[in-house]
Amino acid sequence: MSDEVYVRLREFLDKLPGGFPATDNGIELRILEKYFTPEQAEFLLDLKPFPEPASAIAERAGVSEEHAAEMLETMAKEGSIFRIRVNDQPLYMAISFVIGIYEFHLKSLDRELAELLDAYVPHMVDYWSGVPTKQLRVVPIGAAVGSELEVATYDTVRDLVNKHTEFAVADCICRVEKGLLGQECDRPMETCLVFGIAAQYYVENGLGRKIDLEECLSILDMAEKSALVLSPTNAQEINNICCCCSCCCGMLRGLRAFERPADHVGSTYQARIDPDLCTLCGDCLERCQIEALTEGDDQMEVDLGRCIGCGLCLPTCPESAIAMVPKAETAAPPANVVALNLQIASDRGLS
Repeated sequence: MSDEVYVRLREFLDKLPGGFPATDNGIELRILEKYFTPEQAEFLLDLKPFPEPASAIAERAGVSEEHAAEMLETMAKEGSIFRIRVNDQPLYMAISFVIGIYEFHLKSLDRELAELLDAYVPHMVDYWSGVPTKQLRVVPIGAAVGSELEVATYDTVRDLVNKHTEFAVADCICRVEKGLLGQECDRPMETCLVFGIAAQYYVENGLGRKIDLEECLSILDMAEKSALVLSPTNAQEINNICCCCSCCCGMLRGLRAFERPADHVGSTYQARIDPDLCTLCGDCLERCQIEALTEGDDQMEVDLGRCIGCGLCLPTCPESAIAMVPKAETAAPPANVVALNLQIASDRGLS
């Protein structure tokens, strides 16, 4: 079958904030073929990046409302489009490949798709390296934020989740993918946290389970103990928190490859080590996911070009020699996901 409809779909997805860059070998088209039938691919081209009822989409697509509603609900259940409900009426919209289609196809991931996605990750990392505004940012773990710091609410993970009333948790798709490739990770699997309308979508689609605030905070504590980097939505009002390890997470794997990962991630803090307190025990080395720490002659040393401000090195230091220090110049993240996507679109020249 001709790739023509998938080429057009790739171009369509690339015009969404998350982007979907082309490759020389066309691997991205093979990924789309796994996610969409030709009819679904054609139909998706008539969706907008904002919620609409089936009737509006049907009129634009030139099909009956009944047929459109059936197609839309099937694609929403499969994870190919986003669905919200307003006064019990379903509304549907197109979503970016990442964050969106990739994560929402958690339950349909198989070995073949995992291989394709793993090969595509470097292309997405290269694309995002040139976009100033990132989809995710890094916030320090709770134990790294001491009372001596004046910390904005958007840099305090507990403040971020306390704004919400609806919570869900799902398996980390990055660890599921690596497991299918025979590269299992020994860190916790159920660590993908989602909030608000995203939590509703996850629960309704069977991607995750509903939890309460107490369990959400418990999962964050577990992530801290497991040396997972906390990567929430790059906004003051978040939709999700990824709990990332560098052996599985595509973002962290990509960051590690850069000479200066700190230049490619949004964060407010970096680690500093007090030379008078450090005993060169090396405990912090085991916790760092980004290879930002090295053993110097008299103390452990932080490579500020690599430190992404996660704070994982701090709580296990027996001498309390590590502290989180604000960067010289940082801007507050966008207010919410809508503002974030508008900023990314502006960065990419899409608006």
